[in-house]
Amino acid sequence: MKRAFFTLLAACIFLVPRGDAHVGSPDVFYEGNAGPYRLFVTVRTPPMIPGIAQIEVRSLDGNVTEIRILPLRAVGEGSEYAPPSDRMERSQADPQYFTGKLWLMASGAWQVRVEVFGTQGKGETAVPVPAAARRTLRMRKTTGTLLVVLMLLLVASMVAIFGAAARESQLEPGATASALQRRRGRIAMAVTATALVAILFLGNMWWNAAASGRADLMMYKAPPVEAFIRNSNTLVLKMGFSSWHDRRKDMLLDKIIPDHGHLMHLFLIGLPDLDHFYHLHPDQTAGDTFEERLPAVAGGNYALFADIVRESGFPDTMTARLNLPVVPGDPPSGDDSATSVASPVVAKGPAASLTLPDHSRWEWSFDPQGLHARQPVILRFRIFDQDGKPASDLEPYMGMAGHLIIVKRDLTVFAHVHPSGSMPMAALMVLEKQKNSGKSAMSAMSGMHETVPAEVTFPYGFPEPGDYRLFVQIKRSGQVQTAAFDAQVVP
Repeated sequence: MKRAFFTLLAACIFLVPRGDAHVGSPDVFYEGNAGPYRLFVTVRTPPMIPGIAQIEVRSLDGNVTEIRILPLRAVGEGSEYAPPSDRMERSQADPQYFTGKLWLMASGAWQVRVEVFGTQGKGETAVPVPAAARRTLRMRKTTGTLLVVLMLLLVASMVAIFGAAARESQLEPGATASALQRRRGRIAMAVTATALVAILFLGNMWWNAAASGRADLMMYKAPPVEAFIRNSNTLVLKMGFSSWHDRRKDMLLDKIIPDHGHLMHLFLIGLPDLDHFYHLHPDQTAGDTFEERLPAVAGGNYALFADIVRESGFPDTMTARLNLPVVPGDPPSGDDSATSVASPVVAKGPAASLTLPDHSRWEWSFDPQGLHARQPVILRFRIFDQDGKPASDLEPYMGMAGHLIIVKRDLTVFAHVHPSGSMPMAALMVLEKQKNSGKSAMSAMSGMHETVPAEVTFPYGFPEPGDYRLFVQIKRSGQVQTAAFDAQVVP
């Protein structure tokens, strides 16, 4: 009976399901200036809040002797009173590489303030960081094993106590229990064991229900969005209720700010081959509704990714699936763009080259050792004209030298990256406005010149191994061009 009890108890303990979830690309990558120093900053956000963010900073032009970091809220009172800064640890192998840690104590829009000291004096910059609980952490195996052993001992002790009480509580000192009393003790132990297993089982059910209810409030999820077609050519996106956002005043739907001059950036990617790509900008027609009159669109199944930015600088990427009919219409105009991928270029070796219909050539160069997951890199793309010379007619596309959209084949990773980094430029502008007391924040954005160099770079780090497609967008002589590259990321 004891053996059967312990077997049942262990089953109740170890067969409890554990939840896990993956959210796209949570780390933040930033390339920019801190005064006279150019930095590449990586912020690895914690999966739970409160939690510890891992900070990595590399000086790209040398001459840095010390870096200090501190966390601040992006907006509000928490952005005004800075705590003491922490000194980053300098690598002995690479004197221009620094690492550090910072606590992020609450969900929302944060900034990591970076203070740099070197041969040219002091420089300072701030990196926007969205902090949110994204998954439940698993208990360490050693801790779990210890707790299980202690619980088994406690349960066994209670079973023994109740069995002894039923068997020997009425015996005289030194007397031996009769067969009837021993039988009574075994019955008491069985009843106690059954009751304890029931209590543990029901307690586990209550705990899971309570945790699930709290998860809706504590765990970040992008708002749901419903997508449908109206009048055969108008795409309607209706955002749903999110309890996580509703609890935070700076996350409400009526507090969205423009990013590159648009309240929403919508990406339609054809499934299953990722062969059609549309970058559109729906207009907000109601507090929770956006609409876009579609250009000519090929029919088929599409994955939708809709980017918005809250007024605090916190970004959301909402996702949906939609089966679109063939939509007749004009080609995209203005900031909207589209492309179809007939034969994507697979990135192998130190460079990948692609020739567009206008006979311009795009070259993507990277480390000969390949692309590795969770390794920060600067993705470099060079554009050559039809004569093989570096293109001289590039111009800003929505204020940036270029846009890079990264999609994992299984759609578990989506990232919209710019030359300044993986955060939305609207978040950088929030911090810049705060720093300049309301002055123009356009200096926070790179690529604002009338002309753009022929090499466009993007700081990023692929979050996990797998097959990815990269859509690179630039603007040449008033026309948006998009090139597609495929890459395999290894562990």
